[in-house]
Amino acid sequence: MAEFTINLNGKSTKVDVAPNTPLLWVLRDHLDLVGTKYGCGIAQCGACTVHIDDIAMRACTLPISQISEQKITTIEGLSENGTHPVQKAWLEHDVAQCGYCQTGQIMTAAAFLKDNANPSDDEIARAMNGNICRCGTYTRIKAAVKTAAKNQ
Repeated sequence: MAEFTINLNGKSTKVDVAPNTPLLWVLRDHLDLVGTKYGCGIAQCGACTVHIDDIAMRACTLPISQISEQKITTIEGLSENGTHPVQKAWLEHDVAQCGYCQTGQIMTAAAFLKDNANPSDDEIARAMNGNICRCGTYTRIKAAVKTAAKNQ
């Protein structure tokens, strides 16, 4: 075990875990932040997406030891009351069915829109391509991303 101090959702947070512990399990098991989901465990589905210095990253394969001063943002830190434009657009378009993948989808979309405020349909498709939705809500996801882009 080792003690790590991380910048999590704007606050300095200490955790005592093995250096190879994936960030996902630090968040869920040690810090009780369960909005970030476990999906595949091999960084292929996107359910575990968080922001590391505003870049969408998969938390299931990222060891805590590889995070130093970087700013970590989880779905819980995206906004205090669900008021981020992407979160609002998700509700407006009734995107979620089972909802399991949605936090990862939202985090991917939020990071994407930070760099591209006026995306084309093809750009949205490419940006969201790595996030899998078992329920197939891709059409509503695309619509929500477009709405969020307009409302930023």
